[in-house]
Amino acid sequence: MRRWQRAREGGLRGLFFLCALVSIAVTMGIILVLFGESLPFFRHVPFTSFLFERSWAPRTGQEYGILPLVCGTFLIAVLALAVAIPIGLATAIYMSEYAAPVVRQVAKPVFEILAGVPTVVYGYFALTFITPYLLRPLLPSIEVFNALSAAIVVGIMIIPTISSLCDDALRAVPRSLREAGYAVSATKLEVCTRIVLPGAMSGVVAAVLLALARAVGETMVVAIAAGSTPKITANPLVSVQTMAAYIVQVCKGDAPAGTIEYQSIYAVGLTLFAITLAVNVVAQKVMARFREVYE
Repeated sequence: MRRWQRAREGGLRGLFFLCALVSIAVTMGIILVLFGESLPFFRHVPFTSFLFERSWAPRTGQEYGILPLVCGTFLIAVLALAVAIPIGLATAIYMSEYAAPVVRQVAKPVFEILAGVPTVVYGYFALTFITPYLLRPLLPSIEVFNALSAAIVVGIMIIPTISSLCDDALRAVPRSLREAGYAVSATKLEVCTRIVLPGAMSGVVAAVLLALARAVGETMVVAIAAGSTPKITANPLVSVQTMAAYIVQVCKGDAPAGTIEYQSIYAVGLTLFAITLAVNVVAQKVMARFREVYE
């Protein structure tokens, strides 16, 4: 029996190791493709021009400054966080501190169904409902394609990410801290906001950073609802273009393979990959600090 258990554990260990190798190999393959396809682009476009020029017009003006795409990406991502953080954090506090076990077991899976809705559905929801029926009556000057409606819908999409991770962080705070608060006559709300939430702040920050990475990489919603006008602006009522939306636009087949415009897909993808990687690295470091406090 022991020999069979050791053989089974060894087989499972080998299987898990193989899965880890596959994940690493896929990631390395993506990096090699991005770098390999981006090099011809940077032979024609200086790297400094790509990073710091303020105009992106690959078809008409042959201008390849990525700042307008970066600006559009972070405009939508920041607005999406402004929508998702209050709702997601309030939901996490309710699930962790107030909800009965039965309510939690039913409500949490139902709430996380939002994460399973196809993003193209969210995009058309923003275009056909959010803009004409919710935003235009309040903001008549808003354009048909705009950053605000895309940001609202992306915010709805990342609420499950924030609420789930924040819920785990809040529940990881030791119960002794809560009992200490109740021992000095603190109310339920005071314990939640002054003891539990500060104690889980590292996990909350990590959840927000991971949600930011999700919002930065969102594709179909911004491609449908935000438009395709790359510009440097802080006005959410106008059309903008994100890095992911530009990749979708060029990948429709209008750009012949081997042209600078086609190669720009990989340069933009490499930039998006670097930004997402940086956000995830910071989130992992914050989560490591969180685990050190309560392990």
